[in-house]
Amino acid sequence: MLFAHDTECALVAAAALVNTAGPGRDELSDVGALDDFVSVHGFSGRHEHTDVELRQVRALRPRLHRVWHADADEVVEIVNGLLRESHALPQLIRHDDEPYHLHAVPRDAPLATRMAVEAAMALADLIRMGELRRLRHCDHPDCANVLVDLSKNRSRRFCDAGCGNRAAVSAYRARRAASHS
Repeated sequence: MLFAHDTECALVAAAALVNTAGPGRDELSDVGALDDFVSVHGFSGRHEHTDVELRQVRALRPRLHRVWHADADEVVEIVNGLLRESHALPQLIRHDDEPYHLHAVPRDAPLATRMAVEAAMALADLIRMGELRRLRHCDHPDCANVLVDLSKNRSRRFCDAGCGNRAAVSAYRARRAASHS
């Protein structure tokens, strides 16, 4: 593990949240999709299952998306803004059989606020460690997704949407075609 468990989980969830929106698609189109996202990424605490909550979470995506396109100073501005607006006050907490980890807002804070603060706290760790280069874009030419490279040697190139497999299949087919011509 390169970072604290909660940092890694928050970074992965932030990238996944950004990737729920793209040209002509929205994977958080309804409250049920948000429920699934919350479950998959293990968000604990208050979850209202409402359209208002869905709109608040969807509104967070563009801010987080900017992080993957920003320089370090702009990422710091985004992180500080998210923490300031949420009145973050970091505290060590244990729950749901998890070891102590940081929460910076109460568990009954709105879901979008908790998502924003968890992402901001995790990004703060990346900034402090000089590891913002771990925030990447998928290398597949037909993909606009973002990713967090948590590999030890910083070698991850593709997102979780199957792009690595598509690239391998394309390379295999190109090699076969070249050897048969």
